[in-house]
Amino acid sequence: MRTITGPVIWLFLAITPLVAPHLLAQGASLPAFSKMASLSDGWEPLEFPKIKRHSRYELVHEDGSQVVKAHTSGGASGLITRMNIEPEGSLLLRWRWKVSNVYENGDAREKSGDDYPARIYVAFEFEPEKAGFFERAKRKTVEVLFGEELPGNALNYIWANTLPEGTFIANPYTEKTMMIAVNSGSERAGEWVSIERDIVADYRKAFGENPPPIRGIAVMSDSDNTGEQANAWYGDIVLAPTNTD
Repeated sequence: MRTITGPVIWLFLAITPLVAPHLLAQGASLPAFSKMASLSDGWEPLEFPKIKRHSRYELVHEDGSQVVKAHTSGGASGLITRMNIEPEGSLLLRWRWKVSNVYENGDAREKSGDDYPARIYVAFEFEPEKAGFFERAKRKTVEVLFGEELPGNALNYIWANTLPEGTFIANPYTEKTMMIAVNSGSERAGEWVSIERDIVADYRKAFGENPPPIRGIAVMSDSDNTGEQANAWYGDIVLAPTNTD
């Protein structure tokens, strides 16, 4: 695994190698937390060498199922699984999660508040024909330096602090990532919440066009900007076309 130095979540996926991608058929689960013997069974850690504190991830049994528990206390890191999926028509992303609390100083509109007790990140393939000259040149420089392919736009589903549920807002670090508040506030903290999102519809709303192939999905609980702490629990994450029960 190659580590990176930036503090921004989109950089996790931007300069982590996309070699040997996990190919996933529509209608199947991502590597299921409930069936893993270890977190390395289909997921990889993502860590910042310049951030001293990393979020901790472990397999635990919670309410009768094996899930991933995350703990973050002034740090940042995540887990990622790689893939190459063409999202045709409609493609649903389903998961359930639980958080212990939200952050008092969390604010999706500010770099200083860009922390979330739980988030799920969907990264898409870069489309060079739609990029300007300077963006292509910058990306080519990074690829030469790191020997890796960079993904393009991303959707970031978050458990927000005060941002109203359903809000779409550009990440304060980059407009290439659109933040979507699927939960907000502490009212449902401490209980499992099930989420279902149409990735294709969300991408169209966020970027005004159909999505390119999906190249990776990550989970992350971070608090490096706010310095606060939280626990989060992630259940299995499933991708399915709309005609699949």
